[in-house]
Amino acid sequence: MTIDRVAMKELLEKGSDQDLLREMLAFVASRMMDVEVESLTGAAHGERSPERTTQRNGYRTRAWHTGVGTVPVAIPKLRKGSYFPTFLEPRRSADKAMIAVIQEAYVHGISTRSVDDLVKAMGMTGISKSQVSRLCEEIDERVAEFLNRPIEGAWPYVWIDATYVKTRQGGRVISVATIVAVGVNTDGRREILGKAIGPSEAEPFWTQFLRSLTARGLRGVKLVISDAHEGIKAAVKKVFHAGWQRCRVHFMRNCLAHAGIKQRAMVAAAIRTAFVQESEKAARAEWRAVADRLRAKFPKLAQLMDGAEDEVLAYMAFPKSHWSQIHSTNPIERLNREIKRRTNVVSIFPNEAAIVRLVGAILLEQNDEWAVSRRYMSLETLAGLCDDPTVKAKAITAN
Repeated sequence: MTIDRVAMKELLEKGSDQDLLREMLAFVASRMMDVEVESLTGAAHGERSPERTTQRNGYRTRAWHTGVGTVPVAIPKLRKGSYFPTFLEPRRSADKAMIAVIQEAYVHGISTRSVDDLVKAMGMTGISKSQVSRLCEEIDERVAEFLNRPIEGAWPYVWIDATYVKTRQGGRVISVATIVAVGVNTDGRREILGKAIGPSEAEPFWTQFLRSLTARGLRGVKLVISDAHEGIKAAVKKVFHAGWQRCRVHFMRNCLAHAGIKQRAMVAAAIRTAFVQESEKAARAEWRAVADRLRAKFPKLAQLMDGAEDEVLAYMAFPKSHWSQIHSTNPIERLNREIKRRTNVVSIFPNEAAIVRLVGAILLEQNDEWAVSRRYMSLETLAGLCDDPTVKAKAITAN
């Protein structure tokens, strides 16, 4: 049995608790570093070899904060060059932001019990205000640069959605709206365009947010997709002079609220017959026919359909190949779920800056992922939505 296996066997025989897990992590980390250092030096520890390029030169200790507590790690030093373990490379932006927000709440004494438990579980000891301040400044600089960057090119489609988080303000806990805008440009790429935080969703708030996007260069918007948030329709018309698509999924939920539980499946199936039509004209005719059929039994539902026809079927005026992507806010829902998942961990934010820090870091990460993924829409289908001849030339070249 090798020395490594003997060491691992001794660890396993100790029992299963957090101390054991920390020791196992330290053991695995040590072996990982040995392998990495061996590849850098050209020889194993203590081995004489003509292929050796440098020697080890002692160790430096570092605290590794893990899900089972703080694990002390002895990092080998080299006589020539430097070495840093790959598993200790800087955390992802969102993870660092999460830790920063948790620590900020903790050191200011305004954390919730869940945050206190997290601090203990993560093994974060000896937290000082100066350490937290430095970490926050580092993240805030990157987030601010991302959220204030210029927006270039034309963006025919923009999705906007809001989620609510809690923060402390003036000695009390309030709920604030966190708005995120995502767009697709004429190159078929998705990007996060911006975010805003406000106490309500009234028209002035929406107008201010949309104008901040145009000030950074947003142009060429043909259709904005969102839920029926208060004031957004008027703001879109005022700022973009563009069409507005009411989220079809949310509208269906509103409709079903006017039907009994046993009738909902039938009502949903009836309304969906309008969505499977091959043209906008046929869809509108079917929509009105369905409303008339439901009117006697569900008068409020039929009235809702009468007033929402243009809003719910607006997407059908655009290329059919885009319909599945622009009829609802689904393309932004996954992002909002991730924001909600992360913000729920914090529960109550210490201030608005902490919200910007965490949500901004999440958005930055997602934007980086989209930047290296495949196009969200094809160049050929987007060419008809833009008057720029260079875009049409790209589409021809792509073919």
